[in-house]
Amino acid sequence: MAEVVYMPKLSDTMTEGVVAAWTKNVGDTVKAGEVLAEIETDKATMEFESFFDGVLLHIGVETGKAAPVNSVLAIIGQAGEDISAALANAAAGAPGAASSTPDASPSPAPVVEAPAAVVAYTPTPAPVAAPVAAAPVVANNTTDRVFASPLAKKLASERGIDIQAVAGTGENGRIVKRDVDHYVPYTPANKPVVMPSHTGEVSYTDEPISQMRKTIARRLAESKFTAPHFYLTLDIDMSNAIATRKALNNLDGVKVSFNDMVIKAVAMALRQHPTVNSAWMGDFIRRNDHVNIGVAVAVDEGLLVPVVRFADNKGLTQISAEVREFAQKAKDKKLQPADWEGNTFTISNLGMFGIESFTAIVNPPDSCILAIGGIKEVPVVKNGQVVPGSVMKVTLSCDHRVVDGASGASFLQTFKTYMEQPAAMLL
Repeated sequence: MAEVVYMPKLSDTMTEGVVAAWTKNVGDTVKAGEVLAEIETDKATMEFESFFDGVLLHIGVETGKAAPVNSVLAIIGQAGEDISAALANAAAGAPGAASSTPDASPSPAPVVEAPAAVVAYTPTPAPVAAPVAAAPVVANNTTDRVFASPLAKKLASERGIDIQAVAGTGENGRIVKRDVDHYVPYTPANKPVVMPSHTGEVSYTDEPISQMRKTIARRLAESKFTAPHFYLTLDIDMSNAIATRKALNNLDGVKVSFNDMVIKAVAMALRQHPTVNSAWMGDFIRRNDHVNIGVAVAVDEGLLVPVVRFADNKGLTQISAEVREFAQKAKDKKLQPADWEGNTFTISNLGMFGIESFTAIVNPPDSCILAIGGIKEVPVVKNGQVVPGSVMKVTLSCDHRVVDGASGASFLQTFKTYMEQPAAMLL
């Protein structure tokens, strides 16, 4: 019997999905658990696995096209099976049709819309690689395995491009979609290269807006123009934090980053300042007793914010392990909706990019977001003398409907104490 596969609901805010790539063609054998397609949601591009064994008889949504949740994505059945009845029943909305494909994001009860997996926009976007001629032979590694995304491999195959000749600009040299789009075949030296006859010519490329970028634009615009923002900036002496991190990382099996220390210090400070750990719910303010810290992780399509849950009750090594796992899952497109939902406070750290300071947009329904800059060597005054120091600048963005200036300042002072006296976090 033919089974109808419906467009899954892969996040709590998803209303439609875009088929980024099909991994199977009509007529191919499909096994339960095999990746059937890559689906772009409002938060990420995720691999969608088949729930059925059989032959792919029908593709309902072409590559690059969008379709609403619970619309017909595909039909799987026996080779040569008549699917007209299945298509008719699906089109008519036959009772129980939507149950053929389990919802990837079950919702047992109505809940308040969870914040989208986004962080504040910053004025400097990630650079996009310009089209460059590839070298005659480019090897991404010394084995037969090519370090490339499934979508990049699919596009390269369709366009007759040798994926090993494409230079990767993704994380750790990973080949991503933009690398295939911008690939220019190698031109031998003895063949003249035709250069543009004019300089200064106006040129541009229109790039379709992804589902994730649409959600980022919508939710952050709503936040910026609805929530009255104000900003508090503070300098933190990182000398003791640097020494403590070095001592911890000298222990066997311990690998702690400054960002891990920030997460722990924020969590402990939030426990003492519940006003900052609150949410604007429209008709009321929710004071959260639990502390769930959202941490931004960059992916090819944008940003996701996986959540370190109950961070105030976890040690630095546990926080570090969770953040590294989240980062790897995000790059492998293995994050699930449960990983990025439920934060009560968000951290955006751009210090590793050399950014000294910036302001972030509050990620609703949170009331605050903390922007972390890099550690800089600067002169500081200690005991009346100017000496070399290591300073980190942080900026707290607050929703004035929930948090007042004094409340935000008190939270920052507590956070500063933990960062400047990190031994207190280990007690």
